[in-house]
Amino acid sequence: MHIPSRSPPGGFFYNAGVKSWDVIVVGGGIIGLSLSIELHKRGASVLVVDKGEPGHEASRAAGGMLAACGDEMPAVLEGLAATSARMYLEFALELQDESGVNVDLRSEGTLLFLSGHGSPEKIRGASPLPAPCNELEPSLAVSGRHAVFLAERSVCPRHLTEAALKAARHRGIDIVSGAAVRSVNLSEGRVAGVSTLKACYHAAQVVNCAGAWAGQIPPVPLPTRPVKGQMVCLAMPSRNLLRHVVRAPEIYLIPRSDGRLLAGATIEEAGFDKRTVAETILGFQNAAVALLPALKQARVLEAWAGLRPGTPDSLPILGATPIPGYYVAAGHFRDGILLAPVTAKVMAQVMTGAETKHNIKPFALERFALQAA
Repeated sequence: MHIPSRSPPGGFFYNAGVKSWDVIVVGGGIIGLSLSIELHKRGASVLVVDKGEPGHEASRAAGGMLAACGDEMPAVLEGLAATSARMYLEFALELQDESGVNVDLRSEGTLLFLSGHGSPEKIRGASPLPAPCNELEPSLAVSGRHAVFLAERSVCPRHLTEAALKAARHRGIDIVSGAAVRSVNLSEGRVAGVSTLKACYHAAQVVNCAGAWAGQIPPVPLPTRPVKGQMVCLAMPSRNLLRHVVRAPEIYLIPRSDGRLLAGATIEEAGFDKRTVAETILGFQNAAVALLPALKQARVLEAWAGLRPGTPDSLPILGATPIPGYYVAAGHFRDGILLAPVTAKVMAQVMTGAETKHNIKPFALERFALQAA
């Protein structure tokens, strides 16, 4: 891997005997972990620095729908999303093989129920149901409602990030947890490492993958913010009660192979507040029972809220910053789990100077300055 030569950083406890890395990845969610593995494959020594426990923020809270099509995907993101969806089988199997963790990648597809004004012709990637709905999912109570089929996969984000973390450690990638990065350090105008409250770490390249917290790290202002999402997990009466993901205007239902069922989710501008609201969780339960009456006596296993990394245009920020050696891969909003494979591949190509077939100019940080001009 080609890494620019290091300049000795001054003013933050540097000496020749201090350990250094080729790349420091700030943030240990699925984006940061996937990128660290991809960089390691290319010969880089990598350190991941996370403010808490790796994989315990937005990645842990996500639903895991790999929704690369449908009417919610921004048109400019379709190409990357479709590429990442195609990469997912190999991506997931590789992590499973390296870690021994089953990520519960499911390929049954999604039943998308339309609103009263919805038109199936306008749903990108949609096709007619392969069989009547009551044959595909006999337990659903959807009489009189119209649905289309989306050939989407789903994955368990918690198992996925656990697998990525174990795979990274297995590869010898260094990981520091419980250490919030306070700043990116510079020497002679280029990156020299990062500082936390207790330590400084040295590298010629730094990539900010800190999700909703990415904008809190100086010196480059990143327009990221937290977007809250609440969700509840129920125990299905039987593991096969629901096989497909269900996307309806009022709720998403995401089955897991172990019999869990996720129901959600909200999109809230609530700052860094991760508290759940009892009325919201009860509303999810009621909506789930309305669609799947067999859940009436289902036990609630867990309810939580996570903070998606939002940006002003709801698109990720990918690529270089104005500071040589400093990069960003953040702001994936609702699509971090889906976009992890392609983000890792593209960002590793950018950071090593390799050719990439993907145009990431629409996701460059400089777009916000151009929009403001």
